[in-house]
Amino acid sequence: MHASTARPHGRARTRSRAGRVVLRHAWLTCSAPTSRSRYIVYGRPPANCRVSPPTSIDWSCAGRDGGGKPEMDRMLCSIAVLSVLVAGAAASHPSCPATPPDTGATLQVSHAFGPCSPLGTEAAAPSWAGFLADQAARDASRLLYLDSLAVRGRAYAPVASGRQLLQSPTYVVRARLGTPAQQLLLAVDTSNDAAWIPCSGCAGCPTETPFKPAESTSYRAVPCGSPLCMQAPNPSCSPNSMSCGFSLSYADSSLQAALSQDSLAVANDVVKTYTFGCLQKATGTAAPPQGLLGLGRGPLSFLSQTKDMYGATFSYCLPSFKSLNFSGTLRLGRNGQPQRIKTTPLLANPHRSSLYYVNMTGIRVGKKVLPIPASALAFDPATGAGTVVDSGTMFTRLVAPAYAALRDEVRHRIRAPVSSLGGFDTCYNTTVAWPPVTLMFDGMQVTLPEDNVVIHTTYGTTSCLAMAAAPDGVNTVLNVIASMQQQNHRVLFDVPNGRVGFSREQCTAA
Repeated sequence: MHASTARPHGRARTRSRAGRVVLRHAWLTCSAPTSRSRYIVYGRPPANCRVSPPTSIDWSCAGRDGGGKPEMDRMLCSIAVLSVLVAGAAASHPSCPATPPDTGATLQVSHAFGPCSPLGTEAAAPSWAGFLADQAARDASRLLYLDSLAVRGRAYAPVASGRQLLQSPTYVVRARLGTPAQQLLLAVDTSNDAAWIPCSGCAGCPTETPFKPAESTSYRAVPCGSPLCMQAPNPSCSPNSMSCGFSLSYADSSLQAALSQDSLAVANDVVKTYTFGCLQKATGTAAPPQGLLGLGRGPLSFLSQTKDMYGATFSYCLPSFKSLNFSGTLRLGRNGQPQRIKTTPLLANPHRSSLYYVNMTGIRVGKKVLPIPASALAFDPATGAGTVVDSGTMFTRLVAPAYAALRDEVRHRIRAPVSSLGGFDTCYNTTVAWPPVTLMFDGMQVTLPEDNVVIHTTYGTTSCLAMAAAPDGVNTVLNVIASMQQQNHRVLFDVPNGRVGFSREQCTAA
């Protein structure tokens, strides 16, 4: 197939373990010969091809062809189906705009899997909606992580647990570690206390730009007898070293690291003594290719380590996923934070101190307050039930009674034939008018714009409600206000004053 040559991509079929996905009468137009005429069904088309809209689409994710967990089977099917619907957006990839410099205490935040991701991975798809499809599958493991944070009897040193280590990043910022400074990418996570960096010589770490301790004159290993070493999980001291080492494991994955300290520069500020885990070995499931900057409320998170500098206060603005560069801002400290912003109190859960709990009192669709049982929204520190604001989950997840009330009211108002699309059960194949959705909290209400409520396919008229219940098999008691519903808002976390705030803001011009 050569330039300007189109070929029918008719009745292409594929099977995921979750069921059947059928694409009829789509067209591929390629600039060079290709043999991957069926690739479009399960993901992006070849780089030299573009896809014309299909005249009809049929899908089914109800069945299972093989083994595996049902919830993951359905998520695999979700990726397949959504990738089919949105693949047309991959026809062209505009040049990535230059990322603005970090200034003052404001860092540029980039999406790890956006088309202009600084990670430069193959996962950076030019289709924003295709990217959303991939993230739908990631949400299942994210919810398992949030739901399983253990009750702890002591504070751990600022290193990731095994399960935390294996979380894929959503947003990353640039930082500089050591003297002279070495450039790094750090994943930003509001529900995590971890601080770790892949270091040179790390076996199993996928990063191409590890931190090199030997080249930093300010680097120091934490000694064995220090209080920090005693707080590390499974601390150890080898006969040939007086430095503090530790190890972690989860399922078939494990890591080994050295507890370390060095100078960390973020934007124009310098944290002279930053404590982190310097990764030396990772086995099993691959670790993400960057470090981790935990912004949770735990006693040894980045937020706690810098409380004298930033006053345990930060905000971020996450751009629309349709933005070409997926770039927003992370603002550290009290300066420059919005003065006129509606807020809701933070709730303290001593058993899950990292999480930002708030009291969601209800959900309104249009002017109707939904009949959600009080127990579905109630905060309970003993069980972990309640509502959290989280940057690492893509789509807002509600406990079953709350989601059922939202879904039923949306369907009642739209009154059109409804379809299920992988992990989303309220989709329409014709143009429909979506009602406004308002999240109600103590002291504030957040009315979401349509882009924060609905996934629109790149071509055609199919759209889906971008919220869901917890995936099958995840016995969660949490309602999670996720990043898609936060986009194009300035979200303020003011820990000393015990509040979280939302205000509308255009995060990028793109």
